[in-house]
Amino acid sequence: MSTLQRWLGRAVPATPLERAAALWSFAYFFMLLAGYYVLRPLRDEMAIAGGVKNLPWMFTATFVTLLVAQPLYGALVTKLPRARFIPVVYHFFAINLAAFWLLLTLDLGTVIVARVFFVWVSVFNLFAVAVFWSFMADIFDGAQGKRLFGFIGAGGTAGALLGPVITFGLSVPLGPVNLLIVAVIFLELAVFCVHGLERAAAHLRRGETRVAERRIGGGAFAALPELTRSPYLLGVACWVSLLSFGGTILYFEQANIVASAVHGAGEQTRIFAGIDLVVGLLTLATQFFATAKLIGRFGVGAAAAALPAVYVVGFAALAVAPGLAVVLVVQVVQRWMNFAISNPARQIFYTVVAREEKYKAKNLIDVVIFRGSDALYGWMFDSLQLLGLKLGAIALCALPVALGWTVLAASLGRVQERRAAEMASVLASGD
Repeated sequence: MSTLQRWLGRAVPATPLERAAALWSFAYFFMLLAGYYVLRPLRDEMAIAGGVKNLPWMFTATFVTLLVAQPLYGALVTKLPRARFIPVVYHFFAINLAAFWLLLTLDLGTVIVARVFFVWVSVFNLFAVAVFWSFMADIFDGAQGKRLFGFIGAGGTAGALLGPVITFGLSVPLGPVNLLIVAVIFLELAVFCVHGLERAAAHLRRGETRVAERRIGGGAFAALPELTRSPYLLGVACWVSLLSFGGTILYFEQANIVASAVHGAGEQTRIFAGIDLVVGLLTLATQFFATAKLIGRFGVGAAAAALPAVYVVGFAALAVAPGLAVVLVVQVVQRWMNFAISNPARQIFYTVVAREEKYKAKNLIDVVIFRGSDALYGWMFDSLQLLGLKLGAIALCALPVALGWTVLAASLGRVQERRAAEMASVLASGD
């Protein structure tokens, strides 16, 4: 036990109360992403099975679904306290998964259900993770985020490692459809962790119990005004849109290259699961041993700029050699850098905004703007191909955008640090 305590002390530089909340957060994120990564390889295989040319339509359908869901989520946040609406969101997704399992088991409209499932998984991933990080930004401040978000993110990474292992090992004996029930179990375990985290958070700060039980208030459509009146949030929204730009261009390059170079749904699924596994191992080691130190040493801006810097190098490589090995290496490295370094920095951006903005404007940015950007950039990629551009030329066109994204990240980091210092000054003065 003493050895474990010493190891936790090194991995989680925190007070005992902070460590308790961080451990519950670790477990919560572990369950959430284990459930998602059980589903992800199946989703990616369905995307290719549905036809690579249909990807822009599926991305657009995802965006339209999110446009409808966003005000409904806003109304839920407005009317229910945090301790109630977060479990409601995950119970809802669990019920959806059970419905998909029933439809696919009965073999009802398999092709249509498969396409709807691709859209649903994309929506679920964004909403479920956005709600998680809103919760984190609500209970931890910026200084705590620098120390703890890497470790908390490691919980998600560990879950992301377990998910593809389960899919890899059980997809044949259980059948892919029955893995949906496994994902349901993980979601319900995540809800259990939410309740544990609420209890731990109650001891973290004075009055936190009252905060958890108090409605956030505002209106169902408050997210858009919150976003438009804040230059800082607009900058974060631009960063997230550019995150989508890089990811979408690379995803479409990967889909085209894999579709032409690898034949058979089984082999394609194994490649995607293998990518998830390698990314998970690299990210987990980084989050446990380096994330907090790197963000503390170089700052939030440098951490947020690390991902676009990877894209600069990656797009340059794809412009020269758009082949299978190159696209897989770039995909692994960019996801590793995103999960291990830049995503914790991005979540720290939100620790210096108002509480209502953490749940509403943040959700609008991380969910609707992100997926809307996916749809936009998906059609842009399709249009560039229609104009006759090859994969290498498209990567070359993306290169200057990644350079601009790097500059934006550094600027946002400076603003976050200034806001965090101002908030700490206010708290110190007792104002």
